[in-house]
Amino acid sequence: MSKTIRIGTRGSKLALWQANYTKDLLAAVDVEAELVIIKTQGDKIQHLGFDKLEGKGFFTKEIEDALLRGDIDMAVHSMKDLPTEQPEGLVIGGVSYRANPSDSLLIVKDKIAHDKILRLPKNAIVGTSSARRKAQLLHFRNDIELKDIRGNVPTRIQKLRNGDFDAILLAAAGLERLEIDIADLECIQFNPKEFVPAPAQGVLAWQCCKEDIPTRKIIQKIHHPEVSTCTNVERKVLQLLEGGCHMPMGAYCMQDAQGNYHLWVAKAEQWDSPLTTIRLSSSTKFGLAEQALEKLS
Repeated sequence: MSKTIRIGTRGSKLALWQANYTKDLLAAVDVEAELVIIKTQGDKIQHLGFDKLEGKGFFTKEIEDALLRGDIDMAVHSMKDLPTEQPEGLVIGGVSYRANPSDSLLIVKDKIAHDKILRLPKNAIVGTSSARRKAQLLHFRNDIELKDIRGNVPTRIQKLRNGDFDAILLAAAGLERLEIDIADLECIQFNPKEFVPAPAQGVLAWQCCKEDIPTRKIIQKIHHPEVSTCTNVERKVLQLLEGGCHMPMGAYCMQDAQGNYHLWVAKAEQWDSPLTTIRLSSSTKFGLAEQALEKLS
């Protein structure tokens, strides 16, 4: 009988959804799994914006340490939280299907301004701790006031309902996966080609030890190679820019029915700096990230 796979995960509702989804996928290929909940720096420090947290991988480091110690066999992450460089001894063994990659703007209904861009009132207070989202919001509406917001998805939505903000920005994938009732709020879903998401947004990454061949073979059974083809391009752009989660940069790559690749990138030097946007198309993914870097510079 094969051993039970220990899946390392954060303890938020969304992280547990991701881990349980992974557990179900493994069950479908006759592999038993159990969850091991691990607190990360990003979970423990809730009073600081992401740009104030030290280093890269503040939602992943403690889980990666547990992998290296052998306390768990695999980890499930939101791929957008994973640094582009893997720690020595670890690999991304596979990735999931891609959920909706878009960002969603949730607005308090009595604050909606139908005659304004993004339907936000003048000087609206918008909650987000993402430098990428801040830069793109200011690109469309430089009058809005941006305030950091932390906490899991339900906590952020409650802060919006409590009147702390006029609107907040969240990943559409998280809202959809948690099936949260937001009927009392206005929801504007951005086109990822216009409001460019984080590299690999909407994708789960399954990480394991490089030398753990049995676990790597199991992960390959649930891996989506066509998704990794595009997320690799997005993450390569981030890597070439030597950026992490703090960088105000979005990258979105898709492959059309004819097999051509299309890449959208939006980048600013700082969250409050002017935004540069580019679009590239190619019959091959090879060199696409390098072309984007060249065009950005």
